[in-house]
Amino acid sequence: MTTETLVLQDTAAVARPRTVERLVAGMATSDGAGVKLTRVLTQPLQRRLDPYLMLDAFGTDNPDDYIAGFPDHPHRGFETVTYMIAGRMRHRDSAGNEGLLGDGGVQWMTAGRGVVHSELPEQQDGRMEGFQLWLNLPAKDKMREPWYRDIPSAEIPEFNADGVRARVIAGESHGVQGAVQREGSLPLYLDLHLAPGARFEQPLPAEHNAFLYVYRGGLQVGECSVPLQRMAILANTPGSDGIVLQAGAEPTRALLIAGRPLNEPIAQYGPFVMNSNDEIFQAVEDFRAGRFA
Repeated sequence: MTTETLVLQDTAAVARPRTVERLVAGMATSDGAGVKLTRVLTQPLQRRLDPYLMLDAFGTDNPDDYIAGFPDHPHRGFETVTYMIAGRMRHRDSAGNEGLLGDGGVQWMTAGRGVVHSELPEQQDGRMEGFQLWLNLPAKDKMREPWYRDIPSAEIPEFNADGVRARVIAGESHGVQGAVQREGSLPLYLDLHLAPGARFEQPLPAEHNAFLYVYRGGLQVGECSVPLQRMAILANTPGSDGIVLQAGAEPTRALLIAGRPLNEPIAQYGPFVMNSNDEIFQAVEDFRAGRFA
C-alpha cells in the first residue's frame, strides 16, 4: 500500500465551530529507564477527554535524554499508539511481535488481556521526537487477545488542500479513511501540517471529546491563540458541528485528536487500566504469576 495523497476541491463546511475550553501546558517528567518527556494529557484529565488516557510528547537532540529507552514493562486494558516524528525505536513484545518504528511511522498495540513489551532506541545520537497516546478499550474488549500493527510512514493516508497536509492516522477526514478504525470509540487522529495562514476545518460530532496539541508554530481557534507546546481542550458545545483552525505567521504542525467517550468507570494502576479495583488487583496478580501473553 502506498500513501494516499489527494488534492481536495471541496471540504465539508463547519457552520457551528467549537471554541477552546482551556489550554494545558503539560508536565515535565520521565518514564521508562529515564526518558525525558512532557505528559500533556495527565490522569486528572481522563474523564474529561474519555476515551483517551494519556498523551506523552518527547523531543530532544541529547541522547542522554532517551538512550535508555523503555525496557520490558506490562500493559493491560487499553491501546498504545506511538507516532514517531524523528528517530528509530525497536518494539518487541511477549506476544511475539517485533517492529522498527522510524520517521513518520506509527505502532499501534492493543494490550488487551495483557502483554509485556519494550521500546528501545536504535540510534546512538541524533534527534528523537514523537508522541505516545493511550486509547482506552471498552469493558467488553479489555480482555481480548493482544494485537499489534506496524504502520510505516508510506502507509499513512494523506490529503493536501489549500496549504494543508493532513496525515490521517485514525478515523476519517474529508473522505480519506485513516490507517486504523475502531468501532467502540471512533478515534480520530490527524497530524496537520499547515502553511502560514492556512485554514482547516474538520467536522466533529458534538458529543465527541476533542483536543489539539501544537508542536510547531501556533494556531488560532476562534478567539483563542494556541501557542507552541500547548494542548487546547475543545468545548463540547451543544449543537456544534466541528472545528475551524488557522495557522499563524509561520509553518505550523499540530495533532487533532477526538473520539466518542466510553462513559465507563476508569480504574488505573500504572500500566493497567480496567473498570474496577478488583480487576486491577487481578491484573497485578496475573502479571506477577506470568499469565500475560
